[in-house]
Amino acid sequence: MIYTVTFNPAIDYVVRMDRFNKGEVNRTQSEEIQFGGKGINVSTVLTNLGVKSCALGFLAGFTGKAIEDGLKKIGVETDFIHLGNGMTRINVKLKADCESEINGQGPEISQQALDQLFEKLDCLKPGDILVLAGSIPKSLPSDIYEKIMQRMEGREIMVVVDATKDLLCNVLKYKPFLIKPNHIELGEIFGRTLANDDEIRECAQQLQQRGARNVLVSMAGDGAILLDENGEFHKIQAPKGKVKNSVGAGDSMVAGFLTGYLESKDYGMALKMGTATGSATAFADGLATREEAMALLQTLC
Repeated sequence: MIYTVTFNPAIDYVVRMDRFNKGEVNRTQSEEIQFGGKGINVSTVLTNLGVKSCALGFLAGFTGKAIEDGLKKIGVETDFIHLGNGMTRINVKLKADCESEINGQGPEISQQALDQLFEKLDCLKPGDILVLAGSIPKSLPSDIYEKIMQRMEGREIMVVVDATKDLLCNVLKYKPFLIKPNHIELGEIFGRTLANDDEIRECAQQLQQRGARNVLVSMAGDGAILLDENGEFHKIQAPKGKVKNSVGAGDSMVAGFLTGYLESKDYGMALKMGTATGSATAFADGLATREEAMALLQTLC
């Protein structure tokens, strides 16, 4: 079973218009609601790909209920903790002549609520996969990923971490199954701008030496690089297509990678499926479907 954790979910309110005029009344051309949060995105795409998962995390208020109801409607299994105060945040995504975002803060998460999450995680079984993705709300300790992975240690649970900088580096000692920085985030870890594949590979190897079993580096239109735990180096070019929306593409890559790995136990195939699924989201208005991902998979060598 795959479990995802989203500490600070959101309703993304996406509005589109030709031009945004500051200080004036603006009219939208179209509007849509999306359920945001990196872990939620992973669970949604896994469901689209036909892989069962369970979305964990914290929800509050009427917005939290809307997320839970919406996810259940599309077939995502959920086991959220409902907070007594506050409300799950709303993020406004403005797409006009330039793109802008207004992101909410989200509710306070108490120690009691966090303990409830720990109790749920204590029920995971050997062979389960746990996906930790995204930033940490201010109300939680900055080492929450470390605390979770420490509880997972020695239990044969495969942990995937999609985070940045210290949040990622500090968990490497617990030997996560997979980490997925993009090439810019990878460079930031080492205070460098990575200019070519050799430099990306060098930095990825350093993270692997610190404990990561598999290092997947996404490179947008340039494809992706994978250093697997067997010592193999893989590189794949991205499929051709017009990018419509990059939001959720990295989360889709994680979902596709896990799907490919579970179906084949082959890291090369996992990389192909991850790349196809991430690209399928980038080329669409919403998150990738299995049909879209499989169509792109057929184009990859």
